[in-house]
Amino acid sequence: MKGTESLQMAIDFIESRLREPLTVDQIAKQAKMSLFHFQRTFAVLTGVTVGEYIRRRRLTLAAYELLRANIKIVDLAAKYGYDTPEAFAKAFRRQHGLPPSEAKARGMLVAYNRLTIQVNVGGTEPLNVRMGRGICRAPAGRS
Repeated sequence: MKGTESLQMAIDFIESRLREPLTVDQIAKQAKMSLFHFQRTFAVLTGVTVGEYIRRRRLTLAAYELLRANIKIVDLAAKYGYDTPEAFAKAFRRQHGLPPSEAKARGMLVAYNRLTIQVNVGGTEPLNVRMGRGICRAPAGRS
């Protein structure tokens, strides 16, 4: 359980600092894990790298802001850590499928929600199986 709590602490740390420069080393320290172990655990449990998660979340927040506020793309790029508006527009297009300049008109974008670590354990229900000749089969309708 401690590992999942550590990972959730790291996610909370990321989320509270999405508009600031972040390093994976800083985040791993918050999780009280080695850099290697943290990166590996994060990727296995979430299916994405730490960097990809941060990028997706920043671009999601930027899209919300672009749709709701009258903000210039150059200001959004700087606010979410991009060195140039062009780099921001390229990343935005990669995630949302259209450039930021068209996003406001369409209003439909790809959003990635904040991660929450949950532990679900399965296998506690009995399973009736028919065994014979080296083959195990569940009866029809059961898996």
